[in-house]
Amino acid sequence: MTVRALDRYRLIVLLEVAVAARAATFGNPTVHIDEDFYFTVARAMWSGAIPYVDVWDRKPPGLFLIYLLPAALPFGWGILAYQALALAAVTATAWMVARLAEIGGWARGATLAGVAYVLWLNLASGQGGQSPVFYNPLMAGAALLILANTARSGRRDAAAMLLVGLALQVKYSAVFEGMFFGLWIVGRDWRAGDAIGRIALRSVGLALLALSPTALAAAFYAAIGHLGAFTYANFLSIAERQIDPPLERWGNFARIAALLAPLVAMAWASVRHGPATSERRFLLAWLGVAVAAIVGFGGWFDHYALPAFVPGAVCAAGFLAASRRGRVAALGLAALIGTMFVVTDRLGRGGPAEFRALVRVIGDGPGCLWVYSGTPKIYAAVRRCRVTRYLFPSHLHRTREHGAIGVDQAAEVRRILAAAPGVIVMRPVSIGERPEIRAIVSAAVARDYVLLARQPLGRGTVAIYGRRGAQ
Repeated sequence: MTVRALDRYRLIVLLEVAVAARAATFGNPTVHIDEDFYFTVARAMWSGAIPYVDVWDRKPPGLFLIYLLPAALPFGWGILAYQALALAAVTATAWMVARLAEIGGWARGATLAGVAYVLWLNLASGQGGQSPVFYNPLMAGAALLILANTARSGRRDAAAMLLVGLALQVKYSAVFEGMFFGLWIVGRDWRAGDAIGRIALRSVGLALLALSPTALAAAFYAAIGHLGAFTYANFLSIAERQIDPPLERWGNFARIAALLAPLVAMAWASVRHGPATSERRFLLAWLGVAVAAIVGFGGWFDHYALPAFVPGAVCAAGFLAASRRGRVAALGLAALIGTMFVVTDRLGRGGPAEFRALVRVIGDGPGCLWVYSGTPKIYAAVRRCRVTRYLFPSHLHRTREHGAIGVDQAAEVRRILAAAPGVIVMRPVSIGERPEIRAIVSAAVARDYVLLARQPLGRGTVAIYGRRGAQ
């Protein structure tokens, strides 16, 4: 079988695995609150909203641009469209994982490594359109360019760092892996005996290439007079966030450690198979940097582990090829537990029928809508005006966001209530929610609103309140 035929066969296998692993999510508008928000922001952009100015968040603009075309479609088709994009991104990344494993000398386990990447995503809320799903192929592509660049082509190095720059515009946490890629190129040139001046000049050029997409985004905001809003949201506000409660924080850490441990263990076992080549050192170091970045970044929500699944799956290839029982156990358990997580998430967060019923109760007017707590995708599904630029609900009531969003939470909540939204949506109290904020809202609801319905959404219930006399 030729290399090209093998690649086609592998791509088909990986696509089939990805479809099977993610099928339960297709068409579901409530896969995860993060992608609910990305889709909602992109839909608002079609109405003229500017991220960070009219809709606030910390994610870079490139992420919202990925969702822009799907958000232009009718709601249901838009959901399917972004999920199709995510499926394509996952399949492409899995294929590149397999190619990287081949370059690392683990050809026998290459396809299995691609399968492992697909399956591991479901273990960490990666079954939909989380940001790493879209920037992982960019980072995998950059790694391929670096490792395949045996002739030390400047163009390939430049292309790799430009891909890193594009990844930064999907999520800034890619900066740690990107720095490692850049330093590896510098170290390679140093070992090859290049002059210090030449290395320094190339390093500056590569760094500028990696920063250029972000610089272009900043230039755009400067041109429209909102550089301050862009800078605060993208770079300054993250340092002002509070720490999550200890029980939640360490519980998150325990889960993320459990997700990464098998991949790290398989990578360690893979080291024994074959010589310690430069390519393997790159891949193992990449995994180490990715894991260290996750640990150091903090927060430790399960989807923070998704970037490490690329080098983790690559480095697991040697183990997956060498140990039949090991690969059956690892991939079988990942498939089983991942499917359980996907089904559990769907049951917990709700499905299309429940979401449609919720939207029907809210309706398209009259009056504006405020989702105090619940999925922000409600904003995208109904035609009601908005009363705040903080469409991600927890920005206004979560303890860790206190003092980190550019306004006082309580003051913004009181301003919203003073604007008399026609409908308010509330879920039960969540972990990390500030009780004083909920008390402000509950008092206003009791005074000025009537309960329209309590709609089930997954395992929870969403209360929908209408302003007295407005219905």
